[in-house]
Amino acid sequence: MRIKNGFTLIELMITVVVIGILASIAYPSYIEYVAKGVRAEGLALLSDAANRQEQFYLDNRTYTTSMTELGFNKSPFVSESGYYSLSGTVTGSGSFTLTASATGAQAARDASCKNLQITETGAKSPEGCW
Repeated sequence: MRIKNGFTLIELMITVVVIGILASIAYPSYIEYVAKGVRAEGLALLSDAANRQEQFYLDNRTYTTSMTELGFNKSPFVSESGYYSLSGTVTGSGSFTLTASATGAQAARDASCKNLQITETGAKSPEGCW
Protein backbone atom coordinates (compact mmCIF):
# COMPACT_ATOMS: atom_id res chain seq x y z
CA MET A 1 0.00 0.00 0.00
CA ARG A 2 1.26 3.43 -0.98
CA ILE A 3 0.78 6.63 1.13
CA LYS A 4 0.22 9.87 -0.81
CA ASN A 5 1.85 13.05 0.51
CA GLY A 6 1.13 16.57 -0.75
CA PHE A 7 -1.64 18.28 -2.67
CA THR A 8 -2.94 17.82 -6.16
CA LEU A 9 -2.85 20.70 -8.62
CA ILE A 10 -6.65 21.00 -8.54
CA GLU A 11 -6.71 21.39 -4.74
CA LEU A 12 -4.02 24.06 -4.94
CA MET A 13 -5.86 26.00 -7.67
CA ILE A 14 -9.14 25.91 -5.71
CA THR A 15 -7.33 27.32 -2.68
CA VAL A 16 -5.80 30.13 -4.76
CA VAL A 17 -9.21 31.03 -6.24
CA VAL A 18 -10.86 31.13 -2.79
CA ILE A 19 -8.08 33.37 -1.41
CA GLY A 20 -8.37 35.64 -4.47
CA ILE A 21 -12.12 36.04 -3.99
CA LEU A 22 -11.73 36.85 -0.30
CA ALA A 23 -8.97 39.37 -1.03
CA SER A 24 -11.03 41.11 -3.72
CA ILE A 25 -13.83 41.63 -1.20
CA ALA A 26 -11.68 42.60 1.78
CA TYR A 27 -9.20 45.03 0.15
CA PRO A 28 -11.70 47.77 -0.88
CA SER A 29 -13.28 47.65 2.59
CA TYR A 30 -9.85 48.00 4.16
CA ILE A 31 -8.97 51.02 1.98
CA GLU A 32 -12.28 52.70 2.92
CA TYR A 33 -11.60 52.02 6.61
CA VAL A 34 -8.12 53.55 6.37
CA ALA A 35 -9.49 56.61 4.54
CA LYS A 36 -12.10 57.21 7.25
CA GLY A 37 -9.47 56.84 9.95
CA VAL A 38 -7.16 59.39 8.35
CA ARG A 39 -10.12 61.71 7.63
CA ALA A 40 -10.49 62.10 11.41
CA GLU A 41 -7.17 63.95 11.38
CA GLY A 42 -8.53 66.48 8.89
CA LEU A 43 -11.72 66.92 10.90
CA ALA A 44 -9.71 67.51 14.07
CA LEU A 45 -7.56 70.09 12.26
CA LEU A 46 -10.65 71.96 11.07
CA SER A 47 -12.32 71.89 14.48
CA ASP A 48 -9.17 73.20 16.13
CA ALA A 49 -8.78 75.99 13.56
CA ALA A 50 -12.46 76.98 13.88
CA ASN A 51 -12.14 77.14 17.67
CA ARG A 52 -9.03 79.31 17.34
CA GLN A 53 -10.81 81.57 14.84
CA GLU A 54 -13.73 82.01 17.26
CA GLN A 55 -11.33 82.80 20.12
CA PHE A 56 -9.62 85.39 17.91
CA TYR A 57 -13.04 86.89 17.16
CA LEU A 58 -13.85 87.13 20.87
CA ASP A 59 -10.57 88.92 21.51
CA ASN A 60 -10.55 91.25 18.47
CA ARG A 61 -14.19 91.49 17.27
CA THR A 62 -13.10 90.34 13.80
CA TYR A 63 -11.87 87.15 12.13
CA THR A 64 -8.31 86.96 10.90
CA THR A 65 -7.05 86.08 7.43
CA SER A 66 -3.64 85.05 8.81
CA MET A 67 -3.22 81.50 10.04
CA THR A 68 -0.10 82.54 11.97
CA GLU A 69 -2.27 84.82 14.13
CA LEU A 70 -4.24 81.70 15.05
CA GLY A 71 -1.07 79.97 16.26
CA PHE A 72 -0.28 77.85 13.21
CA ASN A 73 3.44 78.39 12.74
CA LYS A 74 4.30 76.07 9.86
CA SER A 75 3.64 77.11 6.28
CA PRO A 76 1.96 75.47 4.47
CA PHE A 77 -0.35 74.67 7.34
CA VAL A 78 -0.62 70.88 7.43
CA SER A 79 -2.00 68.31 9.81
CA GLU A 80 0.24 66.36 12.16
CA SER A 81 0.81 63.45 9.76
CA GLY A 82 0.74 65.63 6.65
CA TYR A 83 -2.39 64.17 5.08
CA TYR A 84 -4.35 67.46 5.10
CA SER A 85 -3.43 71.08 4.37
CA LEU A 86 -5.40 73.93 5.94
CA SER A 87 -6.54 77.13 4.26
CA GLY A 88 -9.07 79.74 5.18
CA THR A 89 -10.93 82.69 3.74
CA VAL A 90 -12.52 85.57 5.60
CA THR A 91 -15.42 87.45 4.05
CA GLY A 92 -15.68 90.87 5.60
CA SER A 93 -15.26 90.76 9.35
CA GLY A 94 -18.20 88.55 10.18
CA SER A 95 -17.67 85.25 8.39
CA PHE A 96 -15.02 82.71 7.54
CA THR A 97 -14.65 79.41 5.72
CA LEU A 98 -11.91 76.96 6.63
CA THR A 99 -10.92 74.18 4.24
CA ALA A 100 -8.85 71.07 4.87
CA SER A 101 -7.67 69.59 1.57
CA ALA A 102 -6.44 66.01 1.38
CA THR A 103 -2.88 65.62 0.10
CA GLY A 104 -0.80 62.71 -1.12
CA ALA A 105 -2.19 59.23 -0.70
CA GLN A 106 -5.25 60.47 1.18
CA ALA A 107 -6.39 62.50 -1.84
CA ALA A 108 -6.51 59.32 -3.92
CA ARG A 109 -8.02 57.13 -1.17
CA ASP A 110 -10.80 59.50 -0.16
CA ALA A 111 -11.90 61.18 -3.39
CA SER A 112 -15.47 61.89 -2.23
CA CYS A 113 -14.26 63.78 0.86
CA LYS A 114 -11.15 65.40 -0.59
CA ASN A 115 -12.01 68.93 0.61
CA LEU A 116 -13.60 69.31 4.04
CA GLN A 117 -15.06 72.68 5.02
CA ILE A 118 -16.49 74.43 8.06
CA THR A 119 -17.90 77.94 8.40
CA GLU A 120 -18.41 80.36 11.29
CA THR A 121 -21.98 79.09 11.72
CA GLY A 122 -20.75 75.53 12.11
CA ALA A 123 -22.00 74.46 8.66
CA LYS A 124 -19.95 71.46 7.56
CA SER A 125 -19.52 70.12 4.06
CA PRO A 126 -19.56 67.86 2.15
CA GLU A 127 -22.43 65.86 3.56
CA GLY A 128 -21.59 62.39 4.84
CA CYS A 129 -17.94 63.17 5.48
CA TRP A 130 -18.41 64.44 9.03
